[in-house]
Amino acid sequence: MAVTTSPASQSPTASLGGRVRRRGRQARRLWHHEGASGLAQRVVRRVAHHIPLPDGPWPVSRADLMAADLTKLRTFSGRRVRAGTPLWINVIITPPAPGSGGHTTVFRLVTHLEAVGHRVRLYLDDVHGNDAAWFASQIGQWWPEMRATVHDARNGLGDADAVIATAWPTAYRAYLDPAAGKRFYLVQDFEPWFYAPGSMAAFAEATYRMGFHHITAGDWLADLLSERFDVAADAFHFGSDDRYRLADHAETVKSGVIFHARHDTPRRAFELGLMTLEVFARQHPLVPITLYGGAVPMLDFPHRSVGVITPDELASLYQRSRAGLSLSFTNASLVPHEMLAAGCIPVVNEAAHNHRVLDNDHIRYAAPDPHSLAQALGAVIDNPHADTAARAASHSVSTRHWSEAGDTVCGVLERELWW
Repeated sequence: MAVTTSPASQSPTASLGGRVRRRGRQARRLWHHEGASGLAQRVVRRVAHHIPLPDGPWPVSRADLMAADLTKLRTFSGRRVRAGTPLWINVIITPPAPGSGGHTTVFRLVTHLEAVGHRVRLYLDDVHGNDAAWFASQIGQWWPEMRATVHDARNGLGDADAVIATAWPTAYRAYLDPAAGKRFYLVQDFEPWFYAPGSMAAFAEATYRMGFHHITAGDWLADLLSERFDVAADAFHFGSDDRYRLADHAETVKSGVIFHARHDTPRRAFELGLMTLEVFARQHPLVPITLYGGAVPMLDFPHRSVGVITPDELASLYQRSRAGLSLSFTNASLVPHEMLAAGCIPVVNEAAHNHRVLDNDHIRYAAPDPHSLAQALGAVIDNPHADTAARAASHSVSTRHWSEAGDTVCGVLERELWW
């Protein structure tokens, strides 16, 4: 007859010894199946799970969320401006960081508005209390073409002809601030999808019911807002920066794969990308793989990780890469267009929004699983006509400039405010 021992009858020493032996056996199994890197990552996650961390502040203060009563929509005073008169435009931003595609788009549009004669003030909206003056100096280094002054939104907005929110937290600032100016909302993604269903997603979704005039990055977002919230929206289309182009010297040989790896941005499918590259590396062990965009963990395949780099450095990498992996499960990112311009063929996950926004026959789509995406990368790498494909891809976006997006946004503001 089997003898069982109840937990209560075990001595603390025997119980501890049993747990140690069990964990030792578990560690050996994990080592066998996942290797040293897999075991190390599990240990780190386990330790982190038992360290209580304070909840960080939400991107919008609780007081502002409570104050935004959408059962009684506010109306915003704004003057009609004689046609041809420069507009005063307030643009509210979250704290920018190098490599942020969303901020890069905003600042490209601001630069265009300034170039045609309008006057722009940037307002930093930050619940962490960062210094607006410091961010002003950083913006001057990262985006030196802009002339806009930078102010702290917590000190209030100045009166303007237009007030533009640029992300869902900034929409609350635009809604609650008493400054004069017609409200606009530059929507670059469907931000409720950045969160699991719950409070934060609901707070983000509420911003589309604030009565602002929406300007979206691409037609897919405009249609989505129209269908879900019955609001009208104007759409602008992605352009190409002139720095992203085919290399103009014959000694630049295209080889390898480059991946936009953002572990802190779930919608960019970091984990799926790494699994895809692991499959690809087994099938193409001699093809170099480069990752950029952020830190990466220990990986079980040969690669080079360059982290956050300058646009010029990134353009050079695209010029030397034959294929690029760019994943997005919400609105498409800027990356595929930049890759195309440099003759690097993007492999992108199948999704209606990606097809609609990117709208380019030189992009390769695959089902969002590691083997399908790796197969698509392999087809690009093994293409015997890769040089011809690279030239055709670059040519396909050569006439798509950011000035067109700037003209669209400028036209919307002037149409709504000039008489």
